[in-house]
Amino acid sequence: MSTPNEQAIIKTSLGEMTVEFYTDVAPKTVENFKKLANEKFYDGTAFHRIIKGFMIQGGCPNTKKGARGIPGTGDPGYKIKAEFNDKKHVRGVLSMARAASPDSAGCQFFICHGDAAFLNKQYTAFGQLVAGDSVLEKIATVPTTHGGGGEKSSPIDRVEVESIRIVPVKE
Repeated sequence: MSTPNEQAIIKTSLGEMTVEFYTDVAPKTVENFKKLANEKFYDGTAFHRIIKGFMIQGGCPNTKKGARGIPGTGDPGYKIKAEFNDKKHVRGVLSMARAASPDSAGCQFFICHGDAAFLNKQYTAFGQLVAGDSVLEKIATVPTTHGGGGEKSSPIDRVEVESIRIVPVKE
């Protein structure tokens, strides 16, 4: 089972961010994220959706170099059940991205760049940035363009997730 004394180091092309988990309110979501990280599922993916003042989204396997699918539509081959909770979606909160159905999350995640109270109790918040806020700022302010959708959220320059490693919390 998950232990609260672990954290994730998210190494990106713009620097590292460290996240502590909310194992108390989202144990299955944390377990899924750790499993995917340990399988190196996230290595070589990219932040494909960036909205300054809102959030940065990554974790889609379709963002890997050579992948064929549309970025933002990939999953690990399964969906997980939502664990909506009372944690607020404020700057630095790690949460699961999903489609319209509450139980449609799989691997994609986002980190809030600003307060997003409208997401509270509708998305599974499962962690909090404890180091690397300047990296969050760098990623969130990368210039974006209109991708395939209506919003201007596709980064012009690739922001790669080089690795996500689960490590013991340093005492």
